[in-house]
Amino acid sequence: MKEEMLIKLVREKSDKESANKLIKLYYKSIYVYVYRQVSCEELSKDLTQEIFISMLRSIRNFDSSKSSFKTWLYKISSNKIIDYYRSKEYKHTTKITDIEEFEFRDSINIEKEIIQKEKLNEILNVVNSFESNIQQIFRLKFFGEMTFKEISELISLSESTVKTKYYSSIKKLKKEVGDKIYG
Repeated sequence: MKEEMLIKLVREKSDKESANKLIKLYYKSIYVYVYRQVSCEELSKDLTQEIFISMLRSIRNFDSSKSSFKTWLYKISSNKIIDYYRSKEYKHTTKITDIEEFEFRDSINIEKEIIQKEKLNEILNVVNSFESNIQQIFRLKFFGEMTFKEISELISLSESTVKTKYYSSIKKLKKEVGDKIYG
């Protein structure tokens, strides 16, 4: 069944089967998008679930003339992640990961895995300090791998403005994190 038909059935008839198919269609890509930013399996599952609940609650507001459904869903995802990083829960969570909680892919690269996770945390701390619209652009481009054109359509800014904001965020990120990441 086509995506448009699934959306229509969910909107007009609150069809659970269509909702499940729509979720199944995008679950993996949204989960990966979230996981790349939070690096925690359980938290990624929780946030992904919240994203799809938000999607179902607001699906009547989806306007296919403004963006694709996928792009709209990534915007919801980006906003949920920004909300999470602004939340009291995140601010009160200890940033030190217990060694037992760390997910190792292969014991030979333990040091490399730890360094990569630390670098990601440093990057995210800087990104979280950006204004929400700049965070959104950065997250959609960097973690969501969207094009500037897709992002510009999604957030209703010109493509050149999106590019400028993205590259200025990269410049700020390099300045803030410096040689720790890029050196």
